[in-house]
Amino acid sequence: MTPPNLRLLRLLQLASPALPVGAYSYSQGLEAAIEADIVADAPAAQRWIGDVLAHGLARLELPVLRRLVDAWRAGDADAAAALNTLLLASRETAELRAETVQTGYSLRRLLTEVCESAAALDALDEVAFPTAFGFAAAKWGIETENALTAYLWSWAENQVMAAVKAVPLGQTDGQRVLLALGVPIADAVNAALQEDDWPGNYTPALAILSSRHETQYSRLFRS
Repeated sequence: MTPPNLRLLRLLQLASPALPVGAYSYSQGLEAAIEADIVADAPAAQRWIGDVLAHGLARLELPVLRRLVDAWRAGDADAAAALNTLLLASRETAELRAETVQTGYSLRRLLTEVCESAAALDALDEVAFPTAFGFAAAKWGIETENALTAYLWSWAENQVMAAVKAVPLGQTDGQRVLLALGVPIADAVNAALQEDDWPGNYTPALAILSSRHETQYSRLFRS
């Protein structure tokens, strides 16, 4: 049995900005929204991030992550592989797909080096980031609710830091946005834990802006 405090430490390590997967180099369409003047200040950044959370991650990525944690915990590699394929197919643009593959590859490589075994991940040709995250959560004995919460928090923190750099926002404004996202994150996790329907999202504006970002003249981020 893994001591609860050790599980907490592993969770903090998994959600830390210091995790070397390169997430800081991506904005997931936010930079294109800034270029289009959709996001120009802290309230607009909060709306954008909150909308992507509500209509994107909460409807697809989080319910799939919950299923991934369950599959890895049960040793069901076939179910995990099918969910990984769904995640890869759900990325609407080349940039968004490349992001999840690159960060997933980096986390898989890290887990292979620090874990006793990550052979189940190595069996996949391409690994979406949530697939590797769910594997780590299951291997380290992290409760599903905590894993989902940490995943969303890590994503939100990265989005806010992208806004701080690119809008730009002050550090205090960034913290205000993170505070405001607390309740939506908790609600999204609770919904994902209770969701039985097959997950699916609908974010056409995000897909359009992500496509535009591929040819954006000046940019800081890779997506």
